[in-house]
Amino acid sequence: MPTHAGYADLYRFRQAAHALASPLESPTAVTDRLLAVQAQDFAAACWALGVRTADSSQADVIAALERGEIVRSWPMRGTLHFVPARELGWMLRVTTPRMITGLARRHRQLELEDDDFVRARDVVVAALTGGGSLGRTELMELWERKGIRTTGQRGYHLIYYLAQTGVICWGPPHRSQQSLVLLDEWAPDQRRLDGDEALGEFLLRYLAGHGPATLKDYVWWTKGTLAGAKAGLAIIRDRVTSFDLDGITYWMTAELADSTTPRAARPRSLHVLPGFDEYLLGYQDRSPVLAPEFADRVVPGGNGIFKPLIVSKGRIAGTWRRAANGTRVAIEAQPFMPLSTAEQSGFAAGVAAYGRFLGLRGEVA
Repeated sequence: MPTHAGYADLYRFRQAAHALASPLESPTAVTDRLLAVQAQDFAAACWALGVRTADSSQADVIAALERGEIVRSWPMRGTLHFVPARELGWMLRVTTPRMITGLARRHRQLELEDDDFVRARDVVVAALTGGGSLGRTELMELWERKGIRTTGQRGYHLIYYLAQTGVICWGPPHRSQQSLVLLDEWAPDQRRLDGDEALGEFLLRYLAGHGPATLKDYVWWTKGTLAGAKAGLAIIRDRVTSFDLDGITYWMTAELADSTTPRAARPRSLHVLPGFDEYLLGYQDRSPVLAPEFADRVVPGGNGIFKPLIVSKGRIAGTWRRAANGTRVAIEAQPFMPLSTAEQSGFAAGVAAYGRFLGLRGEVA
């Protein structure tokens, strides 16, 4: 791997890491590769796995959730993610202390005391032990019956705290979302990683699914510390490599660098990605793939809602919107600049793939 590289190299390696250059065999394999896939928008997160999987369907993603191979929780940043079930425990041990400390003031505002969390936990454990599950509304109603107030965001923070501390996670599908289950029962085969070993694994897995990336990107992604990132880097130093681009050091796994040759890993020219996709959100600095002048087109007014993406030759080239109707789903491209003939063909192929994923006929509007 050269000491210096160009943006074409950055795009090529990232698309390979994200399984966009060569799709993987299952949604579970995609989650293993990326480690965490942002999933506050459930449907978008399902397509984030589907677009990276060969010939998959939304039913395949749901089946992986039903089997407990993938779970949905808050492993970092206070944001829901899909994660491999057996990895969640050690991830939480890395991120939970800082996340809980950061919520102390909000808990005081909500008049949530230590006893509230203990009582809420005891009620949940009693209700779910033995393979039980509850939807969010049902759990709130149960807490209220037990004298635990859930109004004014108290219920949300109780659920978040119990998930963050490894008591519960979102498990099998429940109506249009998921139900809550006990993590130890739903995913009992948890890996045991602690201390610097966990820090090293966290960084290595991030780079395997998101590299090349900077340490600042990783710190933002985990909401960890630069000191923790450097400690992790020291642990995995013989398994990663780096290059400089415009004076910035980018890191990736040695395996990615060795396996991704320019000829073998030439990515498809265009991808139709969901909103909140890791290809954009997985980094603190998004300017390498999204020109600053178009950022407002992806997140209008900086409102935190990321639109679905059109990616062409590694860069964000526009957004799209859909309208489902019966047996078809119509997708309208909203490119930043007019699409070339080749890009239009690639967009049509991506729309067709999205339709197949949903079990509908995908059409360009």
